[in-house]
Amino acid sequence: MDKLGLVTCFLSRVMEVLCAALILPALSAQTILQSSSGSPRIFNTDLAVLEAGETRNDLPCSVTPMKPVLGFDLRFHSGYEVNVPLRELAGSENLLTTLFRVTPQDGSGEPVYFIQRIRVPAIVEDAKGDASLQGSFDLGEGKYKVDWLMRDRSERVCSSSWDVEAVLSAKDKPLEVALAPNTVAAAEFEQFQEEPPVQRVAEDTPLSVKVLINFAPQRSNAATLQPLDTSALVSILRTISRDPRIGKFSIVAFNLHERRIVYRQENADRIDFPAIGRALESLQLGTIDLQRLSDKHGDTEFLASLIAKEVREGPQPDALIFAGPKAFLGENVAPESLKEVGQLEYPVFYMNYNLNPQATPWRDTISHAVRFFKGYEYTITQPRDLWFAVSEMVARIVKSKHGRRAAAGAPL
Repeated sequence: MDKLGLVTCFLSRVMEVLCAALILPALSAQTILQSSSGSPRIFNTDLAVLEAGETRNDLPCSVTPMKPVLGFDLRFHSGYEVNVPLRELAGSENLLTTLFRVTPQDGSGEPVYFIQRIRVPAIVEDAKGDASLQGSFDLGEGKYKVDWLMRDRSERVCSSSWDVEAVLSAKDKPLEVALAPNTVAAAEFEQFQEEPPVQRVAEDTPLSVKVLINFAPQRSNAATLQPLDTSALVSILRTISRDPRIGKFSIVAFNLHERRIVYRQENADRIDFPAIGRALESLQLGTIDLQRLSDKHGDTEFLASLIAKEVREGPQPDALIFAGPKAFLGENVAPESLKEVGQLEYPVFYMNYNLNPQATPWRDTISHAVRFFKGYEYTITQPRDLWFAVSEMVARIVKSKHGRRAAAGAPL
């Protein structure tokens, strides 16, 4: 993410991340306001505006609150969008300071203050249209009060206040939200940060899984991986890694468009998310290789070769898991190629990340291959889909492993 441009992302009701690279370069990203004493230092004039909780338009603007939505990371994402007429910013360079606080309404926590400074370049006097800015923050379950203001160098102020409630729907009640109730946190934009340690189940032979994950955008013709794409795919990996019954992970990150393996991790105790993030920087989805373009069967051949290689080589896992968006290639992998792989002694799964399953209800190329091995497919559209899918998948893996050990006469 370009730190010179204000890029703020939040999750919408239909689980789409709206990422806008705005025309106003920021001095710093939106951050929690703190001091060495722990109490935020705020100008008395700003504090008075926040305490008043009134709407002011000395600096004309319109503020639209965003309803909290549960993301794949199991955090409630909320925020706002503010529009300022460009004519109000016309003239020499300006500086907009946004300050707001989010306070739990049950009285269990202190308000959390956020600040952001945005440098405004010189704008011509007859400028038309609006400057659109966005801000975001994360929440645990609960009710909150938001007090917000923006001021310019002339001390003109735009202010607003609103209430938000982060609540799980009836279908989502079994989910465990990542943030505790009545908790306010800064939005996390680093998707590939290290995963905290997991207390694994103490067993002589913990479950071992191999994950083949296709890091590709939802739209096959997209030139880049969007934050929503990587967020969902990384969340699939994180949810799998957090199950205490799984102790060994083999990860193969690949991209069908480029027909190459981007990252590999063999039989490790944990998934190295920072390494995956660094490896994905090498993807060049917007480029076209003429030789690859002329090979109409190359994508399917790459997938067939990948399946054969990963099944035959390395320690045998307790399950093979495919993950990624729908991959519609020119043709499916030939049954003859899959027959050469042989009968698998462990179950196969497909975590199919699909934001709009009604638009593409038919099976894709990976789905056909998984079906050949009598595997199980899960469509991941919302956070609860992922939670339930991983829970059921791990239960199937445990049952399969116990069945194989019983058949072999080994102690359970």
